[in-house]
Amino acid sequence: MLISPAYAQGTPALGGGLDGIILMVGMFVLMWFLMIRPQMKRAKEHRSMVDALQKGDEVVAASGIVGRISKVTDAYVTLEIAPNTEINVQKMAVQTLLPKGTIKTI
Repeated sequence: MLISPAYAQGTPALGGGLDGIILMVGMFVLMWFLMIRPQMKRAKEHRSMVDALQKGDEVVAASGIVGRISKVTDAYVTLEIAPNTEINVQKMAVQTLLPKGTIKTI
C-alpha cells in the first residue's frame, strides 16, 4: 500500500487537565471582577443609605414616587407625597436619596 494508516490522537473534552482548570479559574475571576463585585458594592451602598434614612429626607421610591419622609420605623417609612397625603413604603423600596429642596423645584 502506498498510503500509511493515520492514527488520531485522543484529547480530553476540556482541553486537558491543568489547562482546563486554569481556564475555568480564570473565567471565574473575570466574572467576579466584572459582575459580582460591583453588584455587591452597589448593594452595600444601598443598604447603608437605607439605614441612614431619617425624618425630613427627600427620596424617590422604587415605583418612582417622590416624597419627604415623615416617619421612620424598622421596616417601613412614611412618605408625604402631597400636603396631608402620606403613604407607607418598605425601607428597601427607597431607591434614591435626593438633595434637600429638590421637591420644591419639581
